[in-house]
Amino acid sequence: MGRSLLDKVWDLHTVGELSGGQTQLFVGLHLIHEVTSPQAFAALDQQKLRVRFPERTFATADHIVPTDSSARPLQDALAEAMLARLEQNCRAHAIQFFDHASGRQGIVHVIGPELGLSQPGITIACGDSHTSTHGAFGAIAFGIGTSQVRDVLASQCMAVRRPRVRRIEVSGALSAGVYAKDVILSIIRRLGVKGGIGFAYEYGGDVIDAMSMEERLTVCNMSVEGGARVGYVNPDERTFDYLRAREFAPKGAAYERARVWWTSIASDPDAQYDDRIALAGEEIAPTVTWGINPGQNAAVHERVPSVDRVSIEERAGVEEALAHMQLRSGDPIAGIPIDVAFIGSCTNSRISDLREAARVAEMGHVATGVRALVVPGSQEVFRQAESEGLHEVFRSAGFEWREPGCSMCLAMNPDKLVGKEMCASSSNRNFKGRQGSPTGRTLLMSPAMVAAAALRGQVTDVREIL
Repeated sequence: MGRSLLDKVWDLHTVGELSGGQTQLFVGLHLIHEVTSPQAFAALDQQKLRVRFPERTFATADHIVPTDSSARPLQDALAEAMLARLEQNCRAHAIQFFDHASGRQGIVHVIGPELGLSQPGITIACGDSHTSTHGAFGAIAFGIGTSQVRDVLASQCMAVRRPRVRRIEVSGALSAGVYAKDVILSIIRRLGVKGGIGFAYEYGGDVIDAMSMEERLTVCNMSVEGGARVGYVNPDERTFDYLRAREFAPKGAAYERARVWWTSIASDPDAQYDDRIALAGEEIAPTVTWGINPGQNAAVHERVPSVDRVSIEERAGVEEALAHMQLRSGDPIAGIPIDVAFIGSCTNSRISDLREAARVAEMGHVATGVRALVVPGSQEVFRQAESEGLHEVFRSAGFEWREPGCSMCLAMNPDKLVGKEMCASSSNRNFKGRQGSPTGRTLLMSPAMVAAAALRGQVTDVREIL
């Protein structure tokens, strides 16, 4: 009987089975940032413990850093204190810190892949729910809480229950103007925001196989929005080509040996799964959220659902969403007016995302009354975009070109919605208050769709512009 990648990686990293049914799992790579690590380090200090394997932990700053200026000290005193504390903790424990001066700073789930830290067949943990992103490389990657950050720092292990595995196959091909963001939103709509609880999602099929690594990162990133703590894609030639020559990837003969092993870690052709789901790529259209969780979404040509046409279990949630979003049942998705357009986040701030958004932006100018931001995911993405002239395209079209950071995805920095502003966003969550205003409203969509909305001042099918 064949085995899945999850089972292979899990067994290789199992230190022991705990009495409560959890596994004591060794963590191959630990990523930290300024928000969830201070309390963990404080707990180590209280118990007079050292970081067990500092060479397996890497740090960056992303959540609280301003994107309009990187000058120190930061204007926000609390943000400056958090950043200073991370610097102190990294020095005290000999942890490599990718700060602004290093030239490698960025969103943790962007720099991990681009530096070659994220690799097939390893376990990855980070105090951030979107750590599932790194599963695009065939890794088993978990978002963890502060107490688990403490545990990993102290022991390089954490206690976690083995998930079941659901195979999600997306067959066929995507139409022009349809992107990885549309794929994962469609999956979440199909399975629900709680459908993945207790599961790891293994993505495959023709559409996933044809995706670039950056597109796979987008899909895996939002696995957690469907309730799955883990999402992954089996490693293949695209994976290996991406990793070749990356800073922390194996080199020379070591790379060739690693490649052989990376190939072996993929799920066997006859692997057994706990569940299987199939979607047709041709049926996926540009997709937009209309509600207050990522599962409340629809194709751009559809309408906001009628309350009386959803299940009794969903009715209260739909009513709450419509009240908050100030939408009505039957409203067309296309044409919803926006006040803000945000291109960025760990979901969609990589160079390919910016290229697609720029391709749309050069078709016009940001509509009157719309505030539009483009925030690269890392200093490397920032440099590459500027070398290609993308920043000039955005600026000419009326977008603000910012420095790297999490920015308006979660608004733990100066980039926030104001009042009841409606934001077209390429980020991953549309929860109430997520973008900094308790009455602010968020419409999730692909970067190209955000750019189209910015030009028209309303939700627009990007295919009309392209």
